[in-house]
Amino acid sequence: MTSRILPVLALLACAAAPASAQSLRVTWSPEQPVVGTLFVVRVDAPLGSAAARPAFLAGRFADEPLHFQDGDSVWSWAVAAAPIDASGSLELALDVRWADDTTETITRPITLAAGTYRMERLTVAPEFGSPLSPELQRRTEEESARALRVARGAHDTPPLWADGGFARPRATTITSGFGSGREFNDQVQSRHMGTDFRGGVGEPVLAPAGGVVRIVDRFYLGGNVIYVDHGGGLSTAYLHLSEALVQAGDTVRAGQQIGKVGATGRVTGPHLHWIVRYGNVTVDPLSVVALPRP
Repeated sequence: MTSRILPVLALLACAAAPASAQSLRVTWSPEQPVVGTLFVVRVDAPLGSAAARPAFLAGRFADEPLHFQDGDSVWSWAVAAAPIDASGSLELALDVRWADDTTETITRPITLAAGTYRMERLTVAPEFGSPLSPELQRRTEEESARALRVARGAHDTPPLWADGGFARPRATTITSGFGSGREFNDQVQSRHMGTDFRGGVGEPVLAPAGGVVRIVDRFYLGGNVIYVDHGGGLSTAYLHLSEALVQAGDTVRAGQQIGKVGATGRVTGPHLHWIVRYGNVTVDPLSVVALPRP
């Protein structure tokens, strides 16, 4: 009798054992994210076992929090961003609380791939190619600070884009890609931290996903601008517009026209300059369009 009971007790003890980090599958795609792009982190239990899933999950990568949400084919997933100036590998950290209230931190090194970013040479009006005056320097710094507040605040807004993902704000040709070095009037001054789409003055600019408009203004370098908070850490900006068709505080839907292409601010001609940020990290806008929904 005793010999029959012991195996059953051992089986019950094994079933009642608390879950641990070893019971979680942590993956990301692509396996080597390119610097300057977004990628997806996935967390699940073996065979999708609900019993082995934590009661609470949070994470961080590149000093930015991750916002996990339910997936269709995986228990939980989140977007993360690889900074363009990073190299080698960065640590992914997951904070887990199990059903028995025990906690632990799971870490994984993520190896990053280098990007291929080229140098562009531009000729602009002298007032835009020469050093800024102290007054204009203060103005541009204040405008940059406002933009960054929108980017950081997107971590505090629930994701308004998860159901449909992101689309391009224009379907036209890309005239200047993300990450290129910018040489103005033979002087290297900046890196192109957005994507430029071809367009004539007055042509439509569409919201790529749902969000809340945070800034509508005229900036010195960006001209007429719109900044949109999409939540879940993601925000977008639209520069050099001829006209904005929304106001700060408006909620926009995917595909809604929010502005018109223009040539305001520091530009060489009419086009749309599109910026995408995950928190403080500016990324290739095309990487947000390519994000899968796990």
